[in-house]
Amino acid sequence: MNGAKLRSRLLAGEAITMYNTHHSSSGLAGRLIELGADSVFVDCEHGTWSFEDVRSTGQIVRSVGGAEIVRPHSHERPLIIRYLNAGADGIMVPMIDTAEQARAVVDAVRYALPSDYDKRLVVAMIETVDAIDNLDEMLTVEGIDVFFIGPGDLSQNMGYPPAPPFGEPRPAAVMEKVAVAVDKIRAAGRIPGTLATAEELPHWLEKGVQFFYIHTDPFLRRGIASIKQTLAR
Repeated sequence: MNGAKLRSRLLAGEAITMYNTHHSSSGLAGRLIELGADSVFVDCEHGTWSFEDVRSTGQIVRSVGGAEIVRPHSHERPLIIRYLNAGADGIMVPMIDTAEQARAVVDAVRYALPSDYDKRLVVAMIETVDAIDNLDEMLTVEGIDVFFIGPGDLSQNMGYPPAPPFGEPRPAAVMEKVAVAVDKIRAAGRIPGTLATAEELPHWLEKGVQFFYIHTDPFLRRGIASIKQTLAR
């Protein structure tokens, strides 16, 4: 499984990308890898992907050299096990607030794949102020490859909309809280990740973030807007 390849690159200090297709499409997922994405994000929390979609998309993505990272709708043990058994190269588990929950995720992965759990990437999503407050203990949990700060859910937890208007920055208070988390993760010698726009990438790369979640819709939005602007002249 290509999750191990992603881990090796991260441990070597590389930055890697994970793109959200926003559509349940194995063809689009494979094409993103062909165009240079390191991995694709199969969002089973907000998306419409089925277990069969996970299985077939993973096969296509791996065939062109990429990895499939699946987000279940919760950190329920049976869900994690089932998505891994369906062939996910990595599991990105939402709303991990405590070290106990992080250990439970690691245990589920190792139960699902006793002989080759090390071939899958394990990502814990840090999405609340409480989770950031608990990070020091969470960072002692072995078996988590990436501690990912989700700025959208963190924004909601802090009383802000999940996303700013298109093209505008996130609230400064949210960005500062993400930075606190990134600093804690780096200080512990662990690997941080976060969602970033094209404009935010240089900032977080300089701060030491290595795992970047990127939405594809903004590229389409900008491209279509540019074509429309040209046609309107």
